[in-house]
Amino acid sequence: MIRDDARLQPLLGMARPKRDKAVERIRSLGSALVAYSGGVDSALLLQLAREALGDHAVAFTAISPAVAPDELEGAREVARRIGAPHVEVPSRELDDPRYAKNATDRCYFCKTELYDLALAEARSRGLSAVLAGTNADELHDHRPGLAAAAEHSVVQPLAEVGLTKDEIRALSREAGLPTWDKPQQPCLSSRIPYGIEVTPARLDQLAQSEMALRRLGLREFRVRYHGDVARIEVAADELPRLLEVRDEAARELRRAGFKYVSVDLEELRSGRLNEGIVLLRAPSRP
Repeated sequence: MIRDDARLQPLLGMARPKRDKAVERIRSLGSALVAYSGGVDSALLLQLAREALGDHAVAFTAISPAVAPDELEGAREVARRIGAPHVEVPSRELDDPRYAKNATDRCYFCKTELYDLALAEARSRGLSAVLAGTNADELHDHRPGLAAAAEHSVVQPLAEVGLTKDEIRALSREAGLPTWDKPQQPCLSSRIPYGIEVTPARLDQLAQSEMALRRLGLREFRVRYHGDVARIEVAADELPRLLEVRDEAARELRRAGFKYVSVDLEELRSGRLNEGIVLLRAPSRP
């Protein structure tokens, strides 16, 4: 992940024209509800939507057990900083057995729930579109949620204009958004291997574990669920910090319900859960 200005600065020459196109695309919609998680992409999208539409842009967050409470509070704070109205609605994707069984198309059912809720909220407010912060890089990854976005006619301005993750970070840094160097935070269900059921108890274990590690000063990491075993993946430059606090980390993860705590000798790689997928299937349909 690019964190320093010296490497981000050269990206701005290509990113700024794309940014302007995204603003014009959003403005053409007249009004919009922004599917907002508080991550790098959705925070910039919300900022651009507010620039393009003013009070006709509203942030929308689905409250899910697959998102740690401190991540939700961070999203609230960024929305306040941007000055956007922020609507929160409970999400019940875990009630869908197709989601809970945790097949490789799990994200399709999560995003279907999200966009069902977002479209209902947009209609109730008289807003013309739902926006999502998909970036151009994600179009080349295993993203079953993209099918759900297409089925719900969700507009994805950042991807449409070709903005990459690094370009979004550069623009966010320029805009003064605190999310510009935020590590990627996919939902907690992604910490559970495909085929292992997603349950509220397991998600809570993971939430408590990752919040504890953040309190201990770690930023870029995952806690992977393996039954009684928690496997910590951490960015290479954060391994020394993890070793400094290993006793406290192990204690906190045992308190969260794990019996054993291990550290992966390979460094963190985002999207690692998908590396074992050989054949991508079309998402199951209701």
